[in-house]
Amino acid sequence: MNQAAPTPAKVWLVGAGPGDPELLTLRAARLIGAARLIVHDGLVDPAILALAHPEARLISVAKARSRHTMSQAAINALLVREALAGTEVVRLKGGDPFIFGRGGEEAEACRAAGVPVEVVPGISAATGAAAAAQLPLTHRSSASIVSFVAGQCKGLSDQDWTGLAGHGRTLVIYMGVATAGSIAEKLMADGLAPAMPVAVIENATRPAMRVLRAPLAGLPALVAEEKVASPALIVIGEVAATPQTHKLRALALEALA
Repeated sequence: MNQAAPTPAKVWLVGAGPGDPELLTLRAARLIGAARLIVHDGLVDPAILALAHPEARLISVAKARSRHTMSQAAINALLVREALAGTEVVRLKGGDPFIFGRGGEEAEACRAAGVPVEVVPGISAATGAAAAAQLPLTHRSSASIVSFVAGQCKGLSDQDWTGLAGHGRTLVIYMGVATAGSIAEKLMADGLAPAMPVAVIENATRPAMRVLRAPLAGLPALVAEEKVASPALIVIGEVAATPQTHKLRALALEALA
């Protein structure tokens, strides 16, 4: 008699937040501590991985520019294979799974294979970095629109970013360190002022966090001279000009008046 196939286990797409373990959601922390299989990205902080169960199997599928431990198709296949064999999988991603995390692709692959999937949101890299740097992405006096873009996409020069940055708007660029020169050139060619303020937030929420500032025209030199490395976000807009603490304090006092 043929033995029945096991019921597919669930795949959890879990956001690990911007880095600091204390910024994990309660649900994410519980799942990490209970999981027996964690498939994680390279940007997940080691302190978060240290929360895993002692008997958990940890598989790194780290991706760097042009250097992938495992292709996306292979990652999808791994998740499906383990779940179909009856192993519950925690797929751990930096930030939020559905913001430049390919969580959508992995959820689609699971559903197509009949594998149940659930998403646990995380504090995104953009909002976590901005909060840690006390740099508001929106501000009543200077920005009411925020856009997120990926800076390492193929065909960067052909993408239309017109209107994403400028007066009253904030542009947050993920994965843009390696292409900072092209990004600055593109935005200025599209009409953005060379003096537009830029902030680069490196290692957000971690002990080694740095916040570096320059005008848009000086972005390539800033990245090169400061040897900025991933993980880092680039924030472009008036909110990046100077620390906003004094303005926020004034608004708070006004609200209390």
